[in-house]
Amino acid sequence: MSDAKALFVLHESAAGYALFEVVAFEEIGALLEGSMDTVTDLDRFSRAIKLKAFQPFESAEDALSSINAISEHSCTDGLHAFLEMNLPKIKKKKEGKPPAFALGVIDPALATAIADGMPGLSCRSDETVREVLRGCRLHMTHFVKGLGGGSASQAQLGLGHSYSRGKIKFNPARSDNMIIQSIALLDQMDKDLNTFAMRVREWYSWHFPELKDLVKDNYMYARCAAFIQDKRSLCVSGGGGGEDDDGDEEMGGNTFEDKLAGLVEIIGDEDVANAVVAAARTSMGMDCSAVDMVNIVNFTQRMVKLAEYRKQLASYLTDKMTVVAPNLSTLIGDTVAARLISKVRCLNISEFLYQLFDYEQGQSTHNIRFSIYRN
Repeated sequence: MSDAKALFVLHESAAGYALFEVVAFEEIGALLEGSMDTVTDLDRFSRAIKLKAFQPFESAEDALSSINAISEHSCTDGLHAFLEMNLPKIKKKKEGKPPAFALGVIDPALATAIADGMPGLSCRSDETVREVLRGCRLHMTHFVKGLGGGSASQAQLGLGHSYSRGKIKFNPARSDNMIIQSIALLDQMDKDLNTFAMRVREWYSWHFPELKDLVKDNYMYARCAAFIQDKRSLCVSGGGGGEDDDGDEEMGGNTFEDKLAGLVEIIGDEDVANAVVAAARTSMGMDCSAVDMVNIVNFTQRMVKLAEYRKQLASYLTDKMTVVAPNLSTLIGDTVAARLISKVRCLNISEFLYQLFDYEQGQSTHNIRFSIYRN
């Protein structure tokens, strides 16, 4: 292929296709030490290389589709028409005679695809072609006047963003991405809620230590602490004076009966609520100042709101799994199914599950067939 009389090189830029003709470039020039001066010096390079043709992309969508095809080593119809129009007429090769010209392409796989699509065309991809194309990229704005003034950089930036988004297959509408994020957040919230619940129990127990023995559930304990606040609010005024009246004023106007009814609603058991009231009357906990109680209650209320949001998120995940993977959710549960989807990163897990269930059946004679996704 290096015996061809003429050499053309194809440059795929962000703005369009460019075809250059090598008019005076030695075959071994790329391997010589002085070849770099020939490429970087515009005066010397422009005497050796001439622009044969340039075809800009019609739109950003056209540029993206063309570059995607090139990255996949495919010769598009637009590229085929461009080369057929601007290259010399391709003649059938005769045995023992070198081809009239050769087309230099930087990617060997693309060169093969072009040669397959245009029978009789001699393509090459070697160090000489790479050196020529390096100079073409460097002096592209000199050969194509319309690319000056930052237009080439803007085209490269726009196409680069579009191409990168397509390569990573970014799609905000994919439901499985929402499942992956939701299950990750649920796992993190479970850890945080356990830590916060331990902190609430330890902090509020300085004031009302008996409550933690009566209310075991962390969420219910936090709600009780946020509702009771000062334990003196649960003490019944015996004769209508003194300390208990002050406690009623701190309750913000709520009577003892209101407090007891609210406590029964939270705990769900009237006997336990009465036991809490009795424990508050004989509690050994320390008294807290108003400032201390405000900080305890604020943190406890935030923990309660976080636990309530955790329930909402779990319900949201269940709804998502019902839409995306209903059969998988039925088999192994919503949470485990969501973790499985998160681990395999949305790959096709039907084959994996088939092998897993086939192994569990002990090589049964019938195949277990089921659909992971509805489609």
